[in-house]
Amino acid sequence: MKRILLILAVAVMTSSCGVLANVDPNLALSGASKAIQALTISDEQIQAYVRQSVIQMDAQNKVSPATSSYSKRLANLTRGLTDVDGLPLNFKVYETKQVNAFACADGSVRVYSGLMDLLSDDEVLGVIGHEIGHVALKHSKKEMQNAYLTSAALDGLGSMSTSLASLSQSQLRAFGEAALNARYSKKQELQADDYGYEFLKAKGKNPIAMIKSFQKMLSLQNSQSSATSSSVNQLLSSHPDLETRINRIAEKAIADGFVKVK
Repeated sequence: MKRILLILAVAVMTSSCGVLANVDPNLALSGASKAIQALTISDEQIQAYVRQSVIQMDAQNKVSPATSSYSKRLANLTRGLTDVDGLPLNFKVYETKQVNAFACADGSVRVYSGLMDLLSDDEVLGVIGHEIGHVALKHSKKEMQNAYLTSAALDGLGSMSTSLASLSQSQLRAFGEAALNARYSKKQELQADDYGYEFLKAKGKNPIAMIKSFQKMLSLQNSQSSATSSSVNQLLSSHPDLETRINRIAEKAIADGFVKVK
């Protein structure tokens, strides 16, 4: 990723020197600056910017109160799960029929009640492990770097500054949309599956729960009449196909003795 951004920065700066014709020098320099800033923006800055966006997302969604059955269930599922590699985690439920969950680079994890209605406790925990995997494996940071590079709304943040800027409404939306609609590569999704599998094992759970959650989503994905099938399709649009993911986890589970081979 860094190599690609660096090549892009050099290419844009070269174009500003007149090697490429018909290029606005000011635009070229701006692009080069953004590419360099995307490379140099720190984990702390990304976390602070994303946190501002998460606060806005929380305000715009129906957050389940601590006294609700959803919040109590999530708190029970995540008891003892306080951080990932030193990054503090915080959990909330969005009350909506949508089937979704996401984790952000600042440690915020949001689980939709529609997902909790669909899955068992261990299955929900497997999804949470997958999403946390994106944070632990730095996929979320890379997605934010991409957002910084491609979004005009993020111009002027000055990532190389030691001070953190307060985001404008357009910048808040840009970071929030990047966090919510992250499009990870198929390789990254499989890596997050592996993380979720090991996550369940570490929690003393049977990782077969991941297969069951995939099977339920596959059933919904194939349902033409289900009201939630569209949200499942949206959730899985950038993921490897579910049958491939099921087969991969099944192979791991067999090798680890969680599935008996007949």
